[in-house]
Amino acid sequence: MSATFRSLKYPNFRLYFVGQSLSLIGTWMERIAVNWLVYTVTHSALMLGVVNFCGQIPTMLLSPYGGAISDRHNRYKVLLTTQIAAMTQACIMTALILTHHYYMPAIIALSAVLGIINAFDTPARQSLMIRLIDDKADLQNAIALNSSMVNLARLIGPAVAGVLLTTVGMGVCFAVNALSFIAVIVSLLLMKLKPETRAKAVGTVWENLKGGYEYLKSEHNIKLMILLMACTSFFTMTYSTLMPIFAKDVFHGNAATYSLLNSMSGLGALAGAIYMATLRSTENLRKTIIIASLICGISIALFAMSSYLWLGLIFIATGGLGMMIQIAGTNTFIQTTVAPNMRGRVISYYVMAFMGVQPLGSFLAGLAAHHFNARYVLFVQGTAGVIAAIAFGVFFRRAKRKQLIQPAENPVEVIP
Repeated sequence: MSATFRSLKYPNFRLYFVGQSLSLIGTWMERIAVNWLVYTVTHSALMLGVVNFCGQIPTMLLSPYGGAISDRHNRYKVLLTTQIAAMTQACIMTALILTHHYYMPAIIALSAVLGIINAFDTPARQSLMIRLIDDKADLQNAIALNSSMVNLARLIGPAVAGVLLTTVGMGVCFAVNALSFIAVIVSLLLMKLKPETRAKAVGTVWENLKGGYEYLKSEHNIKLMILLMACTSFFTMTYSTLMPIFAKDVFHGNAATYSLLNSMSGLGALAGAIYMATLRSTENLRKTIIIASLICGISIALFAMSSYLWLGLIFIATGGLGMMIQIAGTNTFIQTTVAPNMRGRVISYYVMAFMGVQPLGSFLAGLAAHHFNARYVLFVQGTAGVIAAIAFGVFFRRAKRKQLIQPAENPVEVIP
């Protein structure tokens, strides 16, 4: 167990871990409350897709720019600024809900604002991770524990939200989220980071963006990892958009059923993150990620066809397991492979694939479910995720074979 949690011995990482844990519980409570509010007020699968699309599309469009900013400026200060901005957004959303102003345009606009903030927040947060630990050998463990923390919040947040939604109403969920940002802001202010040394930025932000893209094209394995994440994000990770429909119309439940489905998904994801934390080697990460992607796709397809709630809970949990192993594995592979001066920019492409492609999938899922049966839509998405995993398994094998053959073809490059 001490090996599993070894990154917590670093004071800065401990502060980050505790602050983010409390804040993310509030974040997940708000996510559950927003989707439930939208579907309860509009009864529209299409509107669910629209809200999720508007909340995430800024991340896709602006993440590369956010990554370039992260590489040019102090990542700690960028993160502190984005967290204060996110708290402000949460306070405004809380005020709207507590005063019963359920205006969809306002909710969509505030969701888009949060998406813009996340486009700068996530690359800075992920890039800062390496500065929170003293030994780079513990980076994989730190990333896995970070994923565990995210999914522990994903487990607790929906469970608490379900209780609050069915007892005191959704306004409290939004208020708790706004207050939870205090924890992460205080933890950042208490950190004692060594001065960050970096070369003076050369060229404009847009030239830096181009440099990051050129670097990514030359790193074949990282490029494949990010493309696979984009496919999984587009096809299978958008299942959360349709969860209110499954909770209310398929399993004939209420807000408690909806929160239970999300909590079980979070429980599976937490198990996957803990599994990644126990790994000490990155040697077989590519194989692990392909298998995890397959598990996720198969589980989502089987969940879509489940007629019983207990069976659906099992499949949604295994789907969360596969999804989190892929996310944490991809993040670890990139963080341990990328050149330090390209870290922010490459991570921004990962964020774009992970969070930015989801709005496109969410919108199409909502649109399709508006015209067709939601169960068939989700089954097709899961099946597409399986096909993508198999295809990328072939691509990775070809890339590995090419790496083995290349030294023989270029003997000058071989180091004796």
